[in-house]
Amino acid sequence: MIRKIAISAVSALTLFTGSAWAAGEAKTVDIPFSFEGPFGAFDEHQLQRGLQVFTEVCSACHGLKFLRIGALAEMGGPMLPEEQVKAYAKNLTVIDKETGEERTATPADRFPENNGAAAPDLSVMAKARAGFHGPYGLGINQFFRGIGGPEHIYSVLTGYEENPECAPDGIDGFYYNTGFANGAVPDTCKDEAGHPMIEGSWIAMPQPMSADQVTYADGTEASLENMSEDVSAFLMWASEPKMMVRKESGFKAVLLLGLLSVLLYLTNKRLWSGVKGKKKVA
Repeated sequence: MIRKIAISAVSALTLFTGSAWAAGEAKTVDIPFSFEGPFGAFDEHQLQRGLQVFTEVCSACHGLKFLRIGALAEMGGPMLPEEQVKAYAKNLTVIDKETGEERTATPADRFPENNGAAAPDLSVMAKARAGFHGPYGLGINQFFRGIGGPEHIYSVLTGYEENPECAPDGIDGFYYNTGFANGAVPDTCKDEAGHPMIEGSWIAMPQPMSADQVTYADGTEASLENMSEDVSAFLMWASEPKMMVRKESGFKAVLLLGLLSVLLYLTNKRLWSGVKGKKKVA
């Protein structure tokens, strides 16, 4: 009975709100990240800056519950010294699985969850969001440029703008963002067919970053664009910390298969060299 009531309520809500709101198309900025393509690699200095942005800004609302803290010292990532990783872990608290009590984190622990602001976990956000597609679905374009998840994050972080003319008052409690496509769009910003006439939509998260919000140790300018690009790269690494190992293994596998194909062709040619060309004897 309760299930039927819940389904009815959701259906009614969808019917009444579906005509008033519709999702817009996002504007995704293509960023030439160093790790894109079959031979791309993470920039450890960029990942270190991205970790700083996440720690000082994003972690106030978001968590990384699937990422192990000790991965910060591993090859292919930020490659922080082990002592620095231990010191970083001491600033975090986690819930002990055995006792259920809060304790200081160690490199063996995963980053803590953060449910205080009801914000989504960012562990795999860069892989969960596709910013653009290739000419054949997930084909050639994404093979060389990636799925666009980091570009999507960058576009959202830099996509906050004033409300468009079609909705000057916006939506209470929401913020207009050209890089976010999953939010609401008022009827005044849609055409007769109900399609949005603007890029993006409204998002519940206020603009989280501003220029010079952090101070980079390497002297890099902490502009909004640089900070957004750095943290987007870091979140891509957090989504796939073994990407460099996977690419290296894949490259070796392709070389091995290519060599085996050549050997197979030459062996086949030699075995059948005395048979081909001869007439079939009745």
